[in-house]
Amino acid sequence: MPDTPNVIREQLEADVLIIGAGPGGLSCALHLAKLIETHTEAKKSPALSAENIYVLEKGREIGAHQLSGAIMDPRGLRELVPDFEKTAPLDTPVTGDAAYYFTESSSYKLPITPPPLQNHGNYVVSLNKLVKWLGGLVEKKGVNLFTQFAGRELLYDKNGIAGVLTEDKGVDKNGKPKDNFTPGYELRAKVTVLAEGPRGSLTKELVSKLKLDGLNPQVYGLGIKELWDVQPGKIAAGYVAHTLGWPLSSDLYGGGWVYGLQNNRVSLGMVVALEYHDPLFDPHEAFQRYKTHPFVRNILDGGKLIRYGAKTVPYGGWYSMPRSYVDGGLIIGDSASLLNSQRLKGIHTAIKSGMLAAETIYEALCASDTSAKTLSAYPQKIEASWIKKELWEVRNFHQAFHGGLYSGLVQAGLQFVTGGRGLSDPLLSEPGYQEYSKLHRSRTLLDQSTRFKGDGKLTFDRLTDVYHSGTRHEEDQPCHLVVLEPNICGDRCVREYGNPCQYFCPAAVYEMVTEKGEPKLKINASNCVHCKTCDIADPYQIINWVPPEGGGGPNYEGM
Repeated sequence: MPDTPNVIREQLEADVLIIGAGPGGLSCALHLAKLIETHTEAKKSPALSAENIYVLEKGREIGAHQLSGAIMDPRGLRELVPDFEKTAPLDTPVTGDAAYYFTESSSYKLPITPPPLQNHGNYVVSLNKLVKWLGGLVEKKGVNLFTQFAGRELLYDKNGIAGVLTEDKGVDKNGKPKDNFTPGYELRAKVTVLAEGPRGSLTKELVSKLKLDGLNPQVYGLGIKELWDVQPGKIAAGYVAHTLGWPLSSDLYGGGWVYGLQNNRVSLGMVVALEYHDPLFDPHEAFQRYKTHPFVRNILDGGKLIRYGAKTVPYGGWYSMPRSYVDGGLIIGDSASLLNSQRLKGIHTAIKSGMLAAETIYEALCASDTSAKTLSAYPQKIEASWIKKELWEVRNFHQAFHGGLYSGLVQAGLQFVTGGRGLSDPLLSEPGYQEYSKLHRSRTLLDQSTRFKGDGKLTFDRLTDVYHSGTRHEEDQPCHLVVLEPNICGDRCVREYGNPCQYFCPAAVYEMVTEKGEPKLKINASNCVHCKTCDIADPYQIINWVPPEGGGGPNYEGM
């Protein structure tokens, strides 16, 4: 918040406040609005209204910050909107799939596509377009949907939450109000739903403050994605290929994908677990090298890069789920660790969790009781749903790969035949940032001239990719990447880890420079694509990602 004591903030009150207009948050709003509509038609008490549901979205428009692979299992959406196929922006149904193992110069197609990677009945979609469509349905139900508003701080009430403060607008980089200063709102609600996606800033705060952690810490992967227009005949619409191997070594968990879309468009990307040992490993460079593989190069040859994006995904699974309810609050979707790390799918589970949260909230509003005791029905509904069955069978999946690809594949096979148990249940893990090996080097910065630059046609440097993400921030605002102990960056981190923030960030936000002969961290916050990798992968956990002024960030149009 700015240096403005005695600021008077307007207070607004709602029945339900949903933070995040992704598939989970919008599904919660839509399903709750439908329940209220039926309630009103039946003339039940108490009086409820969809107008008392508020949804906050920090992006400049609905869908702007929505990025995923994205292949959607339609199970959740079919329950939410039974006739979705008539109007939903589905790019193409999956028409074929395959899995490949890459060496540097060759590719080997697996004789059988592993069951988790079989996608018959699924759709290749643009999550950006799908969420825009859901947002339209939500608005038609009378829900208040606010874009360019970020929840900056939670409002607490005893052992629970009572709403949020939104960020102040019109604050300069020194924290002083500008001429266009507008104070944030104090939004109070009977129930606040955290639907922020992976590593949500408010969810992180709540879980830490109220000690809601699961059995395992949450672990994450970083997904990097590009959208290309390619020459006709390069790939069939609906064809899905997943790859293992090169350019990732066997001690790295991750892989790539290539999806054929309509109109000669291709989605391709790579996801890498943020628990590798080499602090100088560069996921963005690995992805650029991935495109030089003959299999991928052949598809992209003669094509053109259209969009770029990066996002983290929560890998932890069932044992990393935080307690998902408190007095006046629920946590849903990726924020609640509901992604299936084996299938790398979370849209359908986010939608279903939003629906179950809506049913819980409706019952609580009808009972005029939004205490934790009443809202505890939400995880019980999760347990009784197909979400539990699906995630329980893969509860130890990602943890099995902690020792590398090959041992992970063996353990995954054992888990498959034992219903998810494997060699040990639960399979415990540590946070990924603890996995870095120390370099024990001198306090000298690495030569930046050796950094990957790309050829400008097939491969690109970070800044070129960031340009294609549509990222935009107000320059004169407080830095939203708060380094709590900056002295560590120019001394201890140089010696111990070589400043891995320069490498794990896929957007060239962090840069080590020499100032007056001393190493110093320079933060290019305007490049940030809101992937949250820095908040997750920093070895000292001193980087705190907070929302910038609402409307800032990427614009993942069509992705």
